[in-house]
Amino acid sequence: MVKRKLALLAFILIFFLTGILPAGAQEEEEIETTAESALLMEYTSGQILYQKNPHKKLPPASMTKVMTMLLAVEAVEQGRVKLSDMVTASENAWEMGGSEIFLAPQEKMSFRDLLIAIAVESANDACVAVAEHLAGSEKAFVRMMNKKAQELGLKNTHFVNSHGLPAKNHYTSAYDMAVLFREAFRHPLFREVSKIKEYELRGGKNKLYNTNKLLWWYDGADGGKTGWTEEAKYCLTSTVKRDGLRLIAVVMGVPEARGNFRESMKLYNWGFARFEAIPVKEKGAYVARLPVNQGIKEQVEAVAEDDIAVLVTKGEDVAICTKINLVSSVTAPVPKGKKVGEILVFRKGKLITKGNVVTGEAVARDTLAGQMKEMVYRLFTFARLPATP
Repeated sequence: MVKRKLALLAFILIFFLTGILPAGAQEEEEIETTAESALLMEYTSGQILYQKNPHKKLPPASMTKVMTMLLAVEAVEQGRVKLSDMVTASENAWEMGGSEIFLAPQEKMSFRDLLIAIAVESANDACVAVAEHLAGSEKAFVRMMNKKAQELGLKNTHFVNSHGLPAKNHYTSAYDMAVLFREAFRHPLFREVSKIKEYELRGGKNKLYNTNKLLWWYDGADGGKTGWTEEAKYCLTSTVKRDGLRLIAVVMGVPEARGNFRESMKLYNWGFARFEAIPVKEKGAYVARLPVNQGIKEQVEAVAEDDIAVLVTKGEDVAICTKINLVSSVTAPVPKGKKVGEILVFRKGKLITKGNVVTGEAVARDTLAGQMKEMVYRLFTFARLPATP
């Protein structure tokens, strides 16, 4: 009996020392990364799959521009600025160093071109021009950035400028960057400019190449923002989608040149090897038709605002159920993208993820004459209905 126990103990020690475990009990391999801070997040639910020093305050360098672009695209969506609006560059913008498109004082450039220059070339001067155009001064724009950070619950983030050049008290964390990027990526215009690989500026006189090389090097990469300064080292916030599964990766403080791309791919390889997405609804998928009051149309289509999927470990048997909550009707005018409900996804009775249901089209308000005509028609139709037996 003693010999049998000693043999068993020796067996366990051998496996412990060699790192080998019996089949079916193999431990999950830890990711080794040179990043000072790193995080891997599933996009739909925001679930964290991997993290290393996720809340450590670090300089973000040009990843700061994710917030600048988010405020810019929100301004476009809210009608406060048009992409075709011409922006006049100030001397403040002209004096910027680092990565830039060399704006000249009083040079005019469209808001769209400046936004693309920020996303693709990581242009510091374009950031200042956009900030001044939206808020009157970069200082006022930075206040907007910090207010937005508070609204998003970014507890380890504080901005001092719109571009990310070194400044005292300018910092964020890997977790906060993932949350910020996830919010920004919900906006179609942000998605559009973030994935542009090449762009011709000033009528083709200047060719811009996206600093995010994952767009070329990694299958499924379609957005992100790089960052580098001597203080921040190499950083990258990015996103990749494969087989319905979208992940967001953040690496900060990588010491080696281009190491931010290598370390990000390492995170993605790990994530896509271990997890898969069970699709529930695709972005834009039909959900229902809702009655419209006082509109030129009687009904409006309700659709899923974004992809909805359930994250599971590969090979895992999963049973889910969904519940759809919708408003009973909407009143015109109805804008496209108006939230009208939610899709709730449950697993074993527990809510695991949810997504918004929005209007798939805009419906204008009908004229008073049209509304009166519709009212008379409905009253007449109701009056002719057969009596219930």
